[in-house]
Amino acid sequence: MLKKEELPDCPVATTVQLIGNKWKLLILRNLLSRPWRFNELRRSLDGISQKVLTESLRSMENDGIIIRTVYAEVSPRVEYSLSELGETLRPILDAMQAWGQEYKESFE
Repeated sequence: MLKKEELPDCPVATTVQLIGNKWKLLILRNLLSRPWRFNELRRSLDGISQKVLTESLRSMENDGIIIRTVYAEVSPRVEYSLSELGETLRPILDAMQAWGQEYKESFE
């Protein structure tokens, strides 16, 4: 997790730094509905590379936004889900979805 002194002074810039790229936002969109496995996420995000997905997930885990759970099974299973902190992003993503829908409908 980043230290307070490593974060930008501007709160909007802080949010953008933590979740402001295309892939992180789409990963969060998926995780709002349920926990996902790595390959499920990769298949659902058209165009994302394995490297970028791995880096994005690690970054969000380090920032405390998502939780990586490893299940000790014969074939190890790993799931990603939103942390308590990640859940606080729900209203932001809901607002983005609503705005995007309204914008798209303005062209009809």
